[in-house]
Amino acid sequence: MIIIRHTHQDGTLIEGSRKGDGVYQVLRGNDPAWWYFRSVGQICLKHSRDKPARTWVLHAAEQALKAAGYEVTVEIDNTVRRSFADAEADRYQRAEERAGRYDGYAGNAAARSQAALSRARSLSRRFEGGQPILIGHHSEAGARRDQKRMWDAEERGYAEQDKARYWSGRAAAAEQLKDARESVPVTLRRIAKLEAEARSVQRSLARTGPLPDYTGSQTAREHHDYLLTRAQDIEEELTYWREHVARQQETGVKLWSRTDFAKGDFVRFGRYGTWFEVIRVNPKSVTVPAIIGGPGRAVLRAADSPYDWTDTIPYHKVTSRASATEISAPDGPPGTRPAP
Repeated sequence: MIIIRHTHQDGTLIEGSRKGDGVYQVLRGNDPAWWYFRSVGQICLKHSRDKPARTWVLHAAEQALKAAGYEVTVEIDNTVRRSFADAEADRYQRAEERAGRYDGYAGNAAARSQAALSRARSLSRRFEGGQPILIGHHSEAGARRDQKRMWDAEERGYAEQDKARYWSGRAAAAEQLKDARESVPVTLRRIAKLEAEARSVQRSLARTGPLPDYTGSQTAREHHDYLLTRAQDIEEELTYWREHVARQQETGVKLWSRTDFAKGDFVRFGRYGTWFEVIRVNPKSVTVPAIIGGPGRAVLRAADSPYDWTDTIPYHKVTSRASATEISAPDGPPGTRPAP
């Protein structure tokens, strides 16, 4: 008996499968999202934790397993859940553990690289000063063996060096996960995306008549339940991230909006050192001269732009604002040196 079990908290897991029974191969052939996770010792559906059941995937897997001769049942319970705050804390904890593990991998690879390159350098001493291999001499065989060992050791050393760099990069990414996710500009973009999804879900729930059957393996009722659960998830996520932004504002982080700008002001964003003139103030952005004309200039006015098109800068990317008076002052606002 193979059980495809989904709970909101744990995601979708396969129970009853054993190594070599062919279940994994059937599932992977049906959908590459199925994966064996050593951390739990089970086949799981990727990205299914803390989300409603993707019933169309579950039913497709059920049909594939039954066609292969397995007895299968599907069990779904979206009511077993954990808070989004707990899920985020668990995400950061796992990232911290990954960072430590990847640091270990990088250190081991660096040690192997150093040992292999040291071995290569040791063998190369035989050929110092351009010493050739003496053809026909009794030393020829040994010299060729040493030459091959030197090349092999050098190749291993550089391969391990690449591994060390790879794992160091993975470790750095894991260490920066929390800062990256909690960055205010990133959070604002996430909130906007969640709000758009929330509106889409509500529109789908408000439709009258039979709900669409998109895949042939999801009933109208299952689709409706999926939307209800997803709406609950989105509301909880929005509450969490809005509270995070509010806390950041309390610490002094500035959130820019259309009320902060007027036509003729100047704005900087991202890592650009250029001040761009504000041509128009929009609900979610400001219109500026073509950004490509900015690098190398301290100030880019609309009249001085070498290009005839305009660009927009979303408010969540804005880093500074200055008035036209401040820009025209002899000293100028802080940081008016051109970007490199």
